Amino acid sequence: MDIISRAEWGARAPESRDTVPWSKRTVLMGHYSAASATQTPRQIQDYHMRVRGWSDVGYNFLINSITGHIYEGRGWTTLGSHCAGHNTEAIGVCIIGKDQAGRQDVSDAARRAFKWLYDEANDRKGRRLTLLGHRDRGNTSCPGDEIYAWLKAGLPLVGSSTPQPKPKPPTAGRPAPGTPIAFPLPAGWYFGPASGPDYSVSGLHERYFRGRTDRAWLREWATQLSRRGWSVGKGMRWLGGAGNDGIYGPEYRALAEAFQRDQRLHVDGLIGRNTWNAAYRNPVR
Repeated sequence: MDIISRAEWGARAPESRDTVPWSKRTVLMGHYSAASATQTPRQIQDYHMRVRGWSDVGYNFLINSITGHIYEGRGWTTLGSHCAGHNTEAIGVCIIGKDQAGRQDVSDAARRAFKWLYDEANDRKGRRLTLLGHRDRGNTSCPGDEIYAWLKAGLPLVGSSTPQPKPKPPTAGRPAPGTPIAFPLPAGWYFGPASGPDYSVSGLHERYFRGRTDRAWLREWATQLSRRGWSVGKGMRWLGGAGNDGIYGPEYRALAEAFQRDQRLHVDGLIGRNTWNAAYRNPVR
């Protein structure tokens, strides 16, 4: 997994820097920012340096809660400024975003990124580091109840948006009809139920992506399946009740599951990048 370097995200030069030998590292500590997932590492660094008066961004690494992108903060061997009295022992990893009660705000992509950092730290240490949340060493509710419970459960990678395996297209068949259309949602997002997190796009609220509504994009995907020979539309086998209205519900889920089984994809009924691409790129049997 790649880490976006300080140079790539435009970090300021640190005003000072102290290194920490790996022999003193015993903890990987999870944090959660109180800001939107759209906040950038540079904005967090500016706040830490110009408002809090720290020498650099406080964390060793930062992860976007939606995309799962990992950003280099102070790095592996530099003393952090994320938990007073415990910075030498702990590597601080911040997930950028908000923890809202009753919602899964941290995507599976972000959870995989966090677990990858933890495993990498263990490999560098040569044994397992203790996994703690900020609240275990400070008077704070950080990293929020949702992510804290996940940390204490041992970072289980479960959930409906588990990454799909790479498609295994049939070896024979005619080329998919039409011109391929790139997946319109951000990395880690998918078309799914309105009851899901923000990155589950249902079409119910008509959000815009790449100049078109989510409903238009969902209709486009189902229309591509009809071009492939699927009986899709009002009164037909699939989407026969409401028709191809672009609002994700049980009918779209059933269609997605059937298509995923047909294409030997991970079957979860969610239309992510792999399921979208298979409609436009996999041969038609």
